Amino acid sequence: MWPTDQHGIVQRDAALARGISPRRVDDAVRSGALILLARGRYLPREAIADVDAPRDELYRYRSIASALGSGRPVLSHDSAAAVLGLKLLYPDQKNVHVTNGRGSGGSRRPQRMVHAGLLPDDDLVDVDGVLVTGPARTAVDVALATATFPQALTAFDAALAVGVDREDLRRRLATSRRGVGLARRALLFADGRAESPGESWSRAQMIEAELPVPDLQVEYILASGRTARCDFGVDDVFVGEFDGLVKYRRSMRAGESPEDVVIREKIREDELRDLGLDVGRWVWRDLREATMVAKLKRRYDRLGIRY
Repeated sequence: MWPTDQHGIVQRDAALARGISPRRVDDAVRSGALILLARGRYLPREAIADVDAPRDELYRYRSIASALGSGRPVLSHDSAAAVLGLKLLYPDQKNVHVTNGRGSGGSRRPQRMVHAGLLPDDDLVDVDGVLVTGPARTAVDVALATATFPQALTAFDAALAVGVDREDLRRRLATSRRGVGLARRALLFADGRAESPGESWSRAQMIEAELPVPDLQVEYILASGRTARCDFGVDDVFVGEFDGLVKYRRSMRAGESPEDVVIREKIREDELRDLGLDVGRWVWRDLREATMVAKLKRRYDRLGIRY
């Protein structure tokens, strides 16, 4: 068993102090039993063996490990989002993002992005000894840095979902600066009820195509007495579901197979149709290939939903 700190990270110095030889540590890295996060810091591979999104979790660990160095760098942007649990749409996981606390001096280094920016105390959060920008500052930083409406919307959806006040976000976007127009528009449509980046991206594509903005997490009582909660709803006529793999894994009950989940979802969908609702489903591929909007337009035309 490797000695780990409060973050679950193996510190080389701590391992050597416990009598573990340098050769054993190096052999573990070569074999893959330990994953190198930063100089002298490693992650036992089993720590991410059974998680839903191992790549995301590994990036979170990398960000934390990079913030444990000298000078206590402040994680920001995509790295802060990872530590805070704010799910982004295709985050930049090639680089650890930090903000330097100054009005200038941003730079790009191998696997590290240093952003220029002042850091008031009320913008900082201490997460078990790691300094990160708080949820409001992080969401605004991400929204201003991105060039895409879907990413900005996803960041604000995530921030509102953890209780960030919308007025605080508006205040932070009051001054004119690069990217603020896109960020303001995204905030106008942001909704904390979105439960995943896939749902946020779905809504962003609907908004950009000028389709009706759906209600979120709509609920219907089924004939079986169960309550069905659907990702999207329009006019009590149409309900839409974004199907991500993580969503299906979380729906699995003890002892169930993936086939059991699919059958249960099919029964639920049939019960929704019995209520007179049209049910549409889409997956990541539909969003990546931009086919979801065309599918929705065909359904809306058939159902008489105006757009």
